[in-house]
Amino acid sequence: MTAPRPDFPMHVSVEQAREMLAALLPATETETVGLSDALGRTLAAPLAALVSHPSATESALDGIACREADTLTATAAALVRLRVVGESRAGVPFTGTVGAGECTRIYTGAPMPPGTDAICPVEELADEGDDVLLRRPASPGDVRPEGGDFRAGDDVMAAGLHLTAPRVALAAALGHRELSVRRKYRVALLSTGDEVVEPGEPLSAGQVYDSNRYGLAAMLRECGCDVLMLGHAPDSPDALHAAIESAGGADLLVTSGGVSMGKYDFMRDLLIEHGRVSFWKVRMRPGGPALLGGWQGLPVIGLPGNPVSSLVVFHVIVRPVLTGRPIQSLTLRAATPFRSLPDKAAFWRGVIDGGQVRDYGRQGSGILRSLSDADALVIVPEGQPVAAGDDVQVVLL
Repeated sequence: MTAPRPDFPMHVSVEQAREMLAALLPATETETVGLSDALGRTLAAPLAALVSHPSATESALDGIACREADTLTATAAALVRLRVVGESRAGVPFTGTVGAGECTRIYTGAPMPPGTDAICPVEELADEGDDVLLRRPASPGDVRPEGGDFRAGDDVMAAGLHLTAPRVALAAALGHRELSVRRKYRVALLSTGDEVVEPGEPLSAGQVYDSNRYGLAAMLRECGCDVLMLGHAPDSPDALHAAIESAGGADLLVTSGGVSMGKYDFMRDLLIEHGRVSFWKVRMRPGGPALLGGWQGLPVIGLPGNPVSSLVVFHVIVRPVLTGRPIQSLTLRAATPFRSLPDKAAFWRGVIDGGQVRDYGRQGSGILRSLSDADALVIVPEGQPVAAGDDVQVVLL
């Protein structure tokens, strides 16, 4: 095979890499799923409230419901007496009207009876059966107004939201039994390399277990993708060709290994000579040799073989595109210096402690333990070293 020809973009920025990958992915159709299957999906259409919440003005506490005006003089030394005329509990409201000098027992979430406007908690009451004695005034602040959370017809959830557990609960509270969501991306995953061995098999000198395949599969599932496991292919053009051909029906092929500068980096050569290359190499460390291209209409993202490089590129470039959610970063104070690179953005592993982030230490792209032990990727822009005490952007792992 011939050496790579520079007739495609090289050394693109991280932002350009994301944009180019997003441009290659197909638009996903929508489908309808029940609430039990909605976790982790992406909402395809906005959701309006079908009901108000709360559906009635209700109590936030266990206690009594009464008229505030009847209780204003209540103190521990001068108790106020009210007559109990009934009770209101969730699902079984009091149907009468509460008059002056009267109250009802009430429980959290129960509708406020007509005639009442305040709650006195049970802790501030002395119960005498037909009467109660109040040690302090009742409070309107413990009353939840009807529609205080949302009202029927309100637009509450926007299309594109990632459905976390609280958002699934909110969708149910809005009154929706089924949700329109984006179809999951179907992603084929292939690891490559003569040195790669299935975990648990005997390991010879120079061989490594296939951590990339299992780490990347886990990350793809975290992104809500259906994963087509293509297994492992050796460093052979014919084997790689056959493996790629088996990815039919996928929206994206993710590979690890075979994309750097070596003689046996055949994945790179296959795409250059028989497929299409959108870019080769990204201005980042770790992960610089990443490659984006296509094979007979199938988008292909080739990740480096070094495990840290592979997982960091996925975390920083691939994940935001697959999920449709921008990379989440926050600003922390640097407890130690972080060096910069003159022509690349660095994503150093860091440990967060007491609101500050310090250098993990060993930053080699083959030290997989660093990703397991670290809390964050510290972003150091090209040519902009970070001194101890500086503010720095980090991406949580």
